[in-house]
Amino acid sequence: MKNTGLDIVELDRIAVHESMRVLDAAGAEDWARPTPCAGWDLRRLVAHMAAQHHGFAAAARGAGAETEYWREPEDMSEPTRTHRGAATAVLAAFAEPGVGEREFALPELGMVVPGRIAVGFHFIDYVVHAWDVAAALGIGLRLPDEVLAAGLAVARRVPADPASRGPGSAFAPGLDVPGGAGPLDETLRLLGRSPEAWPDPLGTAAVKG
Repeated sequence: MKNTGLDIVELDRIAVHESMRVLDAAGAEDWARPTPCAGWDLRRLVAHMAAQHHGFAAAARGAGAETEYWREPEDMSEPTRTHRGAATAVLAAFAEPGVGEREFALPELGMVVPGRIAVGFHFIDYVVHAWDVAAALGIGLRLPDEVLAAGLAVARRVPADPASRGPGSAFAPGLDVPGGAGPLDETLRLLGRSPEAWPDPLGTAAVKG
């Protein structure tokens, strides 16, 4: 990964906090909005995000192989509150000393990886999911240049072979990247998102409200 001066835990923390910020803009009328995750409305996307936070927090404690930690919450009556609680849990788990040297069991990927790699997986998810939420709501994303550069470095290393993409996988097949694309645009396209299909593809609009 390109040296940004920030470690992966801090990069992840910034991305997760941004996902919370954009989600705070959602009102009661927004939960049925479509999202860039095909077939998922905003409520379902947030349920997935909360499950991933709890799963990664469990993995940081050595319990990632226990699949119940990765299940979506049954009660999604207060999506923002549910997500914020899950995000707080994973950030606390990742902030513990030595987390980068621990082994994380990630059952959805069928592998055990060093903590620094696992946090990198979580990081790129939350660069993309923060954009997913912002795009669904039609608001802008605020991520520093060093976070976007680090996210692109991770996205370029995500396997692009068909067996690793598509239904049941974390990302859709990659899309062509036009010349001159910025780091966020390139990241999204590499990971199968179509930024031009959403109101604010490059995250430049003012925040709603």
